[in-house]
Amino acid sequence: MKLIRFGEAGKEKPGILIGDKRFDVSSIVTDYNESFFEENGLEKLKNALGNNPILPEVDASVRLGSVVARPSKIICIGLNYIDHCRETNAPIPDEPILFFKSTTALCGPNDNLVIPKDSKKTDWEIELAVVIGKKASYVSETDAMNYVAGYCLHNDYSERAFQIERGGQWAKGKGCDTFAPLGPFLATTDEIEDVDNLSMWLTVNGKTYQNSSTSNLIFKIPFLVHYLSQFMTLLPGDVISTGTPPGVGLGIKPEPVYIQEGDVIELGIEGLGSSKQLAVSYK
Repeated sequence: MKLIRFGEAGKEKPGILIGDKRFDVSSIVTDYNESFFEENGLEKLKNALGNNPILPEVDASVRLGSVVARPSKIICIGLNYIDHCRETNAPIPDEPILFFKSTTALCGPNDNLVIPKDSKKTDWEIELAVVIGKKASYVSETDAMNYVAGYCLHNDYSERAFQIERGGQWAKGKGCDTFAPLGPFLATTDEIEDVDNLSMWLTVNGKTYQNSSTSNLIFKIPFLVHYLSQFMTLLPGDVISTGTPPGVGLGIKPEPVYIQEGDVIELGIEGLGSSKQLAVSYK
């Protein structure tokens, strides 16, 4: 299945994507939140759809929201592509580097990117995101995929001055409002034949900056789920963003390139659709 959430920000309803058509399933489930995943909502929804219910079609002009309602955690993996380590002059990590994005950074896949107040170095990062399907604590690597509900597209926007030049941890530059557009849809695991071999791309104003594949991940998804569960309980609906490939603005030579008001950022991952954000200044 391909799950969507649609409607006005803060009032989204759950839906599904079948082909290029969107359907409202709010008569079957309340929302794609922790309770939905925890209570075997995916299987219940699949069974309900098997009865061929009459579902209202959602017009293509209706806004899409984040593919999951506000999760308990958005956990991000830093420096998980070797070439990205090299472009940012960072050592290749022996273990995954972890940081968190604020849940208030979540937004729809095509919502505007709001450049934060006093920002000079807002940057892009295309990433494959994983959504947890059931409570995971101390899970083995071999069993880890049984805890994954599905995958989606994520742009891990980063304010590099806040992140690197302001002291403390990376979270300062990662958690700004609109810095986590998620979607357009959540593809359940059965929709993706080989998650370790998906092409991915990102453009700014039509110019390609990132062009890679999930085959280049240093730490793969089963290991990440296993590893994270050794340090914290992963709850249903939690998001793991697996890292970005090379081509971020920070790594461009001879001078970095950062997002300016009016820029259009487009990105996509094979099998997971594409998204588009217009950069606007904070008002």
